Amino acid sequence: MPPSTTPPPIDLTEAEIRRYSRHILLPEVGGTGQMRLKNASVLIVGAGGLGSPVACYLAAAGVGRIGLVDHDHVELSNLQRQILHTTERVGQPKVASAARTLSALNPDIRIETHEIRLTPDNAETLVAAYDLVCDGSDNFETRYLVNAACVAQRRTLVSAALARFDGQLSTFRPHRGGPCYECLFPRTQAAQDALSCGDAGIFGAVAGVLGTLQATEALKELLDIGETLAGRLLLWDALATRFTTITMDADPACPVCGSLHRDAAS
Repeated sequence: MPPSTTPPPIDLTEAEIRRYSRHILLPEVGGTGQMRLKNASVLIVGAGGLGSPVACYLAAAGVGRIGLVDHDHVELSNLQRQILHTTERVGQPKVASAARTLSALNPDIRIETHEIRLTPDNAETLVAAYDLVCDGSDNFETRYLVNAACVAQRRTLVSAALARFDGQLSTFRPHRGGPCYECLFPRTQAAQDALSCGDAGIFGAVAGVLGTLQATEALKELLDIGETLAGRLLLWDALATRFTTITMDADPACPVCGSLHRDAAS
């Protein structure tokens, strides 16, 4: 869903003005932009390594309503990178642990928890309830499911993924032009048996960097500022300290978003 072109009336409390003062000082944000964030909603899929920094920075930025989807519980091995959680919360649902952290960080926003597994039966309903989606899931099936729901509901998707010392990030909004996730990673080519973090390992700080970049791109989309990552894929090699950006085209034959591009061309 593209940001509204009608600026919302600025209705910030004195405490909110103090809290977000460094945002408000930025001409690209200002009071109008901060109100956009206050009125915005974001669904975060996964309260783990990527979801942790994404949720923290969106909450700190003042995104007014944040939804968290995760059916897992906190494990000790999560704490090396999943900074939403603490040692004392091992065994608790991740969404409950995350909500405690985010509410302590910013009590003025609304945190909605969905302790469920994302399925074809519930994905579109969840996605439709939010303005934008950040996918931090750790498996291809969930990524495909989130992508299809975002395409169907015309929601912008900011998607990131991790592997060992590497990460990738892109924004997908085929309803406004450009490819969707499946254009980039067709199911026939996806490594469905790719190793998970539990099998291959993950350098914890890599999740922090990619999740922070993901939050940045989400905020840019909500504020409609800067240059979008739509149509581009950002790759990061942490060991080489190297960022690479490649361009991507939409696939008119894509089974998920191809009809959008064919309709636009007709």
